[in-house]
Amino acid sequence: MYPAELVKPMREDLTNVGFEELHTVEAVDAALAKKGTTLVVVNSVCGCAAANARPGARMSLQNAKRPDHLVTVFAGVDKEATDKARAYMVPFPPSSPSMALFKDGELVHMLERHHIEGRPADMIADNLVDAYNEHC
Repeated sequence: MYPAELVKPMREDLTNVGFEELHTVEAVDAALAKKGTTLVVVNSVCGCAAANARPGARMSLQNAKRPDHLVTVFAGVDKEATDKARAYMVPFPPSSPSMALFKDGELVHMLERHHIEGRPADMIADNLVDAYNEHC
């Protein structure tokens, strides 16, 4: 577990643009039971989360079509909530950072760490925008 003061700015990278933090299994279940589209970002302390994932997620929200709900869990901090979110992402193996788009609780698009690491934020945003335009 990472200290709260260390991850606070990393959390705020997403919460400041409208993401809701999910800290419990129950919160994850409730978020993914909602109708409409939900983007789940598995946040992380790693460099590719800071340089690529979080900026890409933020940039993607400038699109006309966007998810109805924005939520995040933090790997290495909210273990149970992260494990539960990842269970919804099966058959994809756990990775962080990662991003998943759900429509009415069904996984419709997935970005794993290997899709994020080493790719610029604008490429990640474009990938998400394509998914939003198709599913939102």
